Amino acid sequence: MLKLQRYYLREFLKLFSLLSVGLALIFSILELVEKMDEFLPHNPSLDNLVLYMLLNFPKFLLYLLPAALLICALFIFSQASRSRELTAIKATGGRLKVILYPFITLGLGASIFAFVVGETVVPDFSKRANQLRYTLQKKQQKIAFQEGSLWIRGEHGSFVRIELYIPEKNLAQGVSIFVLKEDTLIKRIEAQEASWRTIQNPEPFWLLRNVTVYDIPSGNVHTAAEIEFPDLGSPDLFTEGMKAAEEMGIIELYRYNERLQKSGFKNTKLPVDFHAKISYPLINLFMILLGISLSMKSTFGGGLFAAGLGLLISTVYWFAYTMTLSLGYAGVIPPFIAAWFMPFVFGTISFFLFKKIPE
Repeated sequence: MLKLQRYYLREFLKLFSLLSVGLALIFSILELVEKMDEFLPHNPSLDNLVLYMLLNFPKFLLYLLPAALLICALFIFSQASRSRELTAIKATGGRLKVILYPFITLGLGASIFAFVVGETVVPDFSKRANQLRYTLQKKQQKIAFQEGSLWIRGEHGSFVRIELYIPEKNLAQGVSIFVLKEDTLIKRIEAQEASWRTIQNPEPFWLLRNVTVYDIPSGNVHTAAEIEFPDLGSPDLFTEGMKAAEEMGIIELYRYNERLQKSGFKNTKLPVDFHAKISYPLINLFMILLGISLSMKSTFGGGLFAAGLGLLISTVYWFAYTMTLSLGYAGVIPPFIAAWFMPFVFGTISFFLFKKIPE
């Protein structure tokens, strides 16, 4: 039994390594090709182009891991089923499920690996890829996002920190503006909130409310109910600087959502993304179980057919999963159900079919 387990594991891992790395590289190259029209006018170096491609590699590896596991399981065990290897094992008194137990461990390991990569590697690499994209486009990055706060470089040398920004309302809370002159701080402006105003104004501006102004050279302090401040830039700049969910770990995503809720704003997307970061890695275990179970119940027409079936099932899952997430984003269904419904369905099916494998 141990020799058979090692044999199937070895064949599985060889194919899985080739398929997962190959697919992730292909998608990384396609991502680079898609951005080439933006990069080429600025004569980017080959090193930076290759680096941009490699920085996107972990993200695509994470996305494609379930499909690769499913295809490999279907391919390896459908071949074994067609060649009557599984029949021979049962005829000699072997138990199929005992041989397959290491693949359950492998699926669990893949799920843990996906979770760790999604929490550590992907956010860091995605952030670096975005920074490199600015470099390749010869754009000066005027905004930074850290732990829910925005740091902005203003139009006239000022620096701005915003504790909380709500893109849907073009509203900023906890605004601190540091005005510099010849690298010296001359004024600090603190505002409870700032809103973007465009109505009946030729030049849009930010309206600061509940403002305190500190004049550093004179030491004077004065307050105002409202002040117009045009030098922050448009809301488009703020939105561009906001992190996507893939650039944040679970803890950072949770804290940011908590800050929004405490400020009285409900974002239906963030809770869905939070649950999705936990539910998505589990599909790796379910996919490998599903591939094994389907292979044991029938003999496919060949390796290509098994690969095609794996792609079809993966596409169906991804489409259904994306649809339920979209319903969660729209607030049609609760965030927990949006993120967990399809993994639960596929998990139930995979465990049911695995239990029904004939000994």
